[in-house]
Amino acid sequence: MAYQITKEVFEIFEEFSTKTNDEERKQVLLKYKDVQALKDILRGTFDASLQFLLPEGRPPYTPNLPQSTPSSLLREHRTFGLFVKGGPGKDLPAYRREMKFIQLLESIHPDDALIVLSMVEKKSPVEHLTADIVKEVFPSLIKS
Repeated sequence: MAYQITKEVFEIFEEFSTKTNDEERKQVLLKYKDVQALKDILRGTFDASLQFLLPEGRPPYTPNLPQSTPSSLLREHRTFGLFVKGGPGKDLPAYRREMKFIQLLESIHPDDALIVLSMVEKKSPVEHLTADIVKEVFPSLIKS
């Protein structure tokens, strides 16, 4: 039985950024089409119908050391619903939601934390990644 190792999200974006044209970039996204954390980041970034219940600006957090991250965005992406309008965290007091967000950022690789912050700001985490490319690769991912 083969054991498949999945790249972290920041590593997927690093690979994406090495490509020189949109066709190659699309192939990178297709290669990792089964990585749910990647799709959640793409949807959170480019789907205007998803609104985050977090204050503007970057929260005060202490980035983890790359070699000692206790968790991974590949697991922690499941908590994104806590931070989205209409999600399971909608009834959380704002301070608890914000603390959970900071805990998420501090538990994952610092490069993945920057990607999550970009998602919340609705900014592409890497150059040349656009809503159009995402819509071509994942036609049903973005609702608006």
